[in-house]
Amino acid sequence: MTDFDPTQHRMIPTQRWFEDFVIGERFVLPSRTQTPAIFAAFQTASGDTHPVHYDVEYCRSRGMPHLLAHGFQTLIHTAPGAGLFPFMVEDSLVGFLEQSSRFLKPVFADDTIYPALEVTELMPGRTTGAVTLRSTVFNQRKELVLEGMQKFLIRRRPTG
Repeated sequence: MTDFDPTQHRMIPTQRWFEDFVIGERFVLPSRTQTPAIFAAFQTASGDTHPVHYDVEYCRSRGMPHLLAHGFQTLIHTAPGAGLFPFMVEDSLVGFLEQSSRFLKPVFADDTIYPALEVTELMPGRTTGAVTLRSTVFNQRKELVLEGMQKFLIRRRPTG
């Protein structure tokens, strides 16, 4: 017999509750270069077969330097699960409430993007609270290519 307890096998040992979040707190997500493999995987998952996303010559004939990423292809890199946020709230997360985004500049194959989430609003309720995160994605040229919002319902810390 061993002292191993699977409930203690966590990425983040201390769970966070609504009260633990602070406006301005940032959650950096991994940077990622938009390789042709990512384009192919997104095309397969989305079913989007427009040549602007998979035919380099089609893109070049229209003045683009390379394959153009679908906006949702850029957006998926803001998924909180790519970082530590969902591990922090494993016991307190109730649900994902809403998401919005604006696509500000094109992302092309071979661009490297840098996503992050930042707490911008905390709306407390009786037993839960809404945590609003600003989502941003910058490219290697320090240009903001995506800006958006994600909102999560998080339980307040249990009493007693």
